[in-house]
Amino acid sequence: MSKSSDPNAEMMKRLQEMQKEQFIISRLTKELSTILDPKQLQLVLNKSFKTELGFNDFMVIKDYKQTVEILSSWVENQNCTIDNQLDMYVKSCLDSADPLLFDLKELSPLPSCFTKAKNSGMRMVIGLGLPAVSESKSVIFLFYRNFILSNDIPERILNGISTQLSITLHNIDVQEQLIALKGNIQNFPKEAGEEKKSGYGFQGIVGESEVMQHIFEQISQVAPSQSNVIIFGETGTGKELIAQAIHELSEFSGKKMIRINCAAIPVNLIESELFGHEKGSFTGATEQRKGKFEQAHNSTIFLDEIGELPLELQARLLRVLQEKEIERIGGNKRIRVNVRIITATNRNLEKEVAEGRFRSDLFYRLNVFPVHLPALRERKEDIPLLADYFLEKLSLKTGKKIKGFSQKIIKMMIANPWLGNIRELENMIERSMLTAKGDMIREMDLPKVINSQNTDQDFQVKTLREFEKEYILKIIKKCNGRIFGETGAAKLLGLPPTTLISKMGKLGIEKKHYFKESE
Repeated sequence: MSKSSDPNAEMMKRLQEMQKEQFIISRLTKELSTILDPKQLQLVLNKSFKTELGFNDFMVIKDYKQTVEILSSWVENQNCTIDNQLDMYVKSCLDSADPLLFDLKELSPLPSCFTKAKNSGMRMVIGLGLPAVSESKSVIFLFYRNFILSNDIPERILNGISTQLSITLHNIDVQEQLIALKGNIQNFPKEAGEEKKSGYGFQGIVGESEVMQHIFEQISQVAPSQSNVIIFGETGTGKELIAQAIHELSEFSGKKMIRINCAAIPVNLIESELFGHEKGSFTGATEQRKGKFEQAHNSTIFLDEIGELPLELQARLLRVLQEKEIERIGGNKRIRVNVRIITATNRNLEKEVAEGRFRSDLFYRLNVFPVHLPALRERKEDIPLLADYFLEKLSLKTGKKIKGFSQKIIKMMIANPWLGNIRELENMIERSMLTAKGDMIREMDLPKVINSQNTDQDFQVKTLREFEKEYILKIIKKCNGRIFGETGAAKLLGLPPTTLISKMGKLGIEKKHYFKESE
């Protein structure tokens, strides 16, 4: 009886170990994901990492073969060259898919930094090559005073955190470059319309709420891969910023991300925009043109409002995903493209699939790694931080230096539902800056939200489409039928004018509906 139960007991023990390892990986990855400073990294390595991995000291070699920097508590010269002996061990770690174990008593000749470690009482070294980010290669060495065997290497944990550690090192470099750039340009005169760089947020995304920390962790997890990402979120939540962050942390970060808004291009032109055309392939095609997919070769393409893509083009996009090839309109040559696809939508694509407006096979191809962006009303604790960020960002554009907001306005902003999300908040702050009479914003003309007091008897059920149409019509009427410009409906709604016009067409809103009262 005891013999037959042994395998089960062993399996349960192994499952518990795996669960513990996964918990450690998750915790360490989360700690790494918000680090932007080398001192902060050293602190985390010296505390959390030492506790979980049991090493006595560490050495991180950043940007191998580029601007070499060594992070360690005992290497005196933090910026130094790598001698031939250390170079050999660094290469071995980078060439190995698994962590390597070295015995300092058996290594000869010893690299100078390993000699210092040995003299301080270290015996064993684990070396791990980290995944390259933006062509930057790094290695971490963990030093142990006691003798350890290969079986003692926490291999799964090291492999589990290696990608995030590499991204963190890259983030530190980017942050240092931004700080240096900011210092260099501080004394230069600003040109009209130039936006001030800010140190807010993660990869330019502002937010400290728990839900946004989860988003940052997701970005860090998926960015180094080439997996397709789909970003779900209401209009104005910052989907393009998320796409840009994923691109900047990927291997394609050295190249420009290609963007296309599927809702802003007429149906008869979108195929040419995506796949290009040959000269003479249709009326007006006076020259050969490369499409967005060709332009995005060995880079990232961001397809915003993917839910607006016509069914016939969905089939062509599916073929690109499957075959990694495109054909220009009017051409018969297949062109290979290596493209990482990020899409975004404010629609419920599962519902669109169920109702036959979106291909299920394409949806499952795109929905490899979904990111769900919260509406601003679901992360209200970030509103004061976002408001301060926009004050700084818009100071040059508006020509006004505003110090802050009154407590009354902060409370009003937190209470407001912000149907247009972050874009609406930015526009409202810009307007308030322009109309502010002092160096504080004490008044804000927030859009009125209808709070219906109807009883069950007179309650009317309306579809989301009806609500959206009704709301957009009221805003257009409020703007006297104006769509474009600073006082136009698009600005107030926090939408690009082309997107608003597209929405109006889909909702059946015509000039006659709003010019009746505005004329």
